[in-house]
Amino acid sequence: MKKTLLLVFFTMFTLTALADKVKVACVGNSVTYGYKLENRERDAYPSQLQRMLGDGYEVGNFGKSGATLLRRGHRPYLQQEEYQQAKAFGASIVVIHLGLNDTDPRDWPNYRDDFEADYQALIDSLQAAAPGGKIEKLIVCRMTPIFHGHSRFESGTRDWHKEIQAAIDRVALRNGIEALDIFTPLHSRPDLFPDNLHPNPQGAEILAKTVYGGITGDWGGLSLPEVFSSGMVLQHDKAIINGRANAGAAIQLTVKGPNRFQLVRSVTADTNGRWTIDLGSMRPGGPYTIKVEAKDSKEFLAMNGRQKGLEKTQSILLDDVLAGEVWLCSGQSNMAFRLDQCATASTDIPAAKSDLIRLFDMRERWQTGNEEWPAAALDSLNNLCYYKPTVWAHCTPETAAKFSAIGYHFGRVLADSLRMPVGLICNAIGGSTTEAWVDRTTIESEFPALLRPWQNNDFIQDWCRGRASKNLAKVKSIYPADKVDEAMNNQRHPYLPCYLFETGIAPLSAFPIKGVVWYQGESNAHNKEAHDKLFTLMVDSWRQNWNNLGMPIYFVQLSSLNRPSWPWFRDSQRILQNEIRNTGMVVTTDIGDSLDVHPRYKKEVGERLARYALNERYGYDKIIPSGPLPIAAVFGTGAATVYVDYGKGMQGRGGEPIRTFELAGTDGIFFPAEAEITNDHTLRITSPDVAEPVSVRYGWQPFTRANLVNSDDLPMTTFRLDKKN
Repeated sequence: MKKTLLLVFFTMFTLTALADKVKVACVGNSVTYGYKLENRERDAYPSQLQRMLGDGYEVGNFGKSGATLLRRGHRPYLQQEEYQQAKAFGASIVVIHLGLNDTDPRDWPNYRDDFEADYQALIDSLQAAAPGGKIEKLIVCRMTPIFHGHSRFESGTRDWHKEIQAAIDRVALRNGIEALDIFTPLHSRPDLFPDNLHPNPQGAEILAKTVYGGITGDWGGLSLPEVFSSGMVLQHDKAIINGRANAGAAIQLTVKGPNRFQLVRSVTADTNGRWTIDLGSMRPGGPYTIKVEAKDSKEFLAMNGRQKGLEKTQSILLDDVLAGEVWLCSGQSNMAFRLDQCATASTDIPAAKSDLIRLFDMRERWQTGNEEWPAAALDSLNNLCYYKPTVWAHCTPETAAKFSAIGYHFGRVLADSLRMPVGLICNAIGGSTTEAWVDRTTIESEFPALLRPWQNNDFIQDWCRGRASKNLAKVKSIYPADKVDEAMNNQRHPYLPCYLFETGIAPLSAFPIKGVVWYQGESNAHNKEAHDKLFTLMVDSWRQNWNNLGMPIYFVQLSSLNRPSWPWFRDSQRILQNEIRNTGMVVTTDIGDSLDVHPRYKKEVGERLARYALNERYGYDKIIPSGPLPIAAVFGTGAATVYVDYGKGMQGRGGEPIRTFELAGTDGIFFPAEAEITNDHTLRITSPDVAEPVSVRYGWQPFTRANLVNSDDLPMTTFRLDKKN
């Protein structure tokens, strides 16, 4: 009798507990179902979501592999058994992730006009089936990524995926909600999608965590990107602070500064936990203190507070903050080259103390030297943990000595000239390729060939592939022989496309900057045509990242070194300067080293970059930004006339004869030529060996002794100009 009563009591308790559970219906396709997971009952995202939500929830997996949202698609979800089960489940929370299979050429090209209406019909039918005829919380998800290795990626899937994402956003907006972004957290992790479509258990975990945040509003409480720290410099004319908090949290930001200055701004965190506060323009100088407070909403506390013991208010205090000009110093090893490695280090370092300059030095965990990295590095790389934690530092002899020499000298000249604070962010990785600094969406759209297996991809420089293989050699000892090639393809490395953007540039997007100084190209000099496209894409990518389409980018032309492709590459950089607005190029052929890719004279490089910024950004019209720049050439009998900008006071350096001009006739053979300076804007080039010149070039040697300078001792660029047909 007692056993019977206990059984009845236990059954009633269980039924009561089940009745009290919050039901969550996960509606979707194969990603929701857990297709290709070895243990989908454990690892599919709804199963992982169940463990995260705990016993107070009951999560149902109603994913159907191959299902389309479109009712006239090849496998409409509304005609599947899983759809009927989802309606019968009676969920008060519904999570919808559909659309991936609608990228099939059988579907989107034919029925795209039906998509939004069909999506609304699905929502309405699930709404009607919910308890009380109303879904308490509807979550419409942006789609997870489809990666470049998918068989249909370039034949339509890539483009249709974007169109469907936009349609999903419109559906969410029509229903008065914000689409849950499950795309962004996964788009930088192609290594988690073995077949380019379905996530592995780790990918499903990221998806589950994102949906968990969408359901509970729990995004970990108040946080700021790392770059927002005490001691920082804010861009004074575009002071923006942003971060994350729990959904619906009330954010209050208080700024206090000299002369009793105080500014208070408030905003509410959105459903994805994001918030942004625009402080507008701030008076250059400081110091300021910034206090950020987040007060969780009543709705959030009702759902999460009692169970988790959450504090009602969180705060972060940033002190010793300055307002001024912020510049990013980026590229490869010549930008990373430290002040204490320079030829002028003994005089530069003792003088490197400035209250106006602050340094944010982003250092890599593993340098890309000729060595094998430890096995522990491999997983960290894939998890995008490549940079060491850092904070803003005052410019002192100790901090400046280990900072970028070019960056320091650039900032020193700006601070001295502008008499306002200058913040310098150094993010430069030795040997890095241009493609590593471009965002994935841009590469996928404009240069997808770069994303093919990197070991045999000759768009990536052979030296870079070899160095990456060396760094990643431990992969061969971790995986079975028949899995090594696949593992190497999935293993991330700083030289591979998109990696440094995803790890080092995207995290800075929250932090407004004035502009960029850039020194890179050595690792792309094998293919100037590819670099022409890549550099243009990178500039566009970064301007989009900072939402500043006119952001200035001043770059360094490769110097002199005995590498045969460099004259052509240097000239291609010259042409890029003319083609891409708001860029400027610094010439360094006069301070190169014939045997060392890392010339030790960096002070001149930083100062020349500062000339461009001062002239073009800050209105210092009397500062000449560049050495002589060729504009055009006119060819006549026995001579070529070259027209130049910035040619005032042209001469051979030190009064020596001008060297390295050459002329060629229609046979294409170049002969040494003499240059006569006719005025500040023209040069007359002649050679006794060329009667009818059609081409003129200058400094066309890998390591060149070219010596033409203007009155500010700034050198002329390598160039080649040909007669137009």
